[in-house]
Parts: sequence; structure tokens; C-alpha cells
Amino acid sequence: MKITAYNPQKGRLETVDVEFTNDNTTSFRNCRNTRDISRITDFDGGILISPFDYGYPFRIYDVSRADLGYNQRKARQLMSVYE
Repeated sequence: MKITAYNPQKGRLETVDVEFTNDNTTSFRNCRNTRDISRITDFDGGILISPFDYGYPFRIYDVSRADLGYNQRKARQLMSVYE
């Protein structure tokens, strides 16, 4: 599926083709506000961090879900570095 993601390393939006599967995605159901992370996805040597609101996922290179310990809080902390 083609989606638009924000690439903070390049400072722009880009269209990427990604498949969200159980093997490459961790979803979080305990989202309550727009600052929460709804899912993290391993993608092309990096990670897509998707916010709970309708904002664009963040594409961050050289990080995996395993590096974050599949943890929602750590994903939010990483995303806040690039905001």
C-alpha cells in the first residue's frame, strides 16, 4: 500500500510502498490521545512510527522495532527527537 510519510532526515514528505503485516508491525491498542503511537513498523532498513491521530508516520533510518524493545514509550521518545 502506498502511504505518505514524513522523512525528518530529508525534511519532507515522501510516498513509500509498505505492507503492514504481523511480521513487521507492532500495534498498540491503549491509545487515548493524539500524541500516542498507534503502531511501529520495520521498513526498508528503518522504522515507520505512526501516531494515533491522522498525522503522517515518521520514517527514521537505522532503527528497528527490536532496537526499541517493541515499546510504545521508546517509539514516542524517538519520534519527539525529530519533531
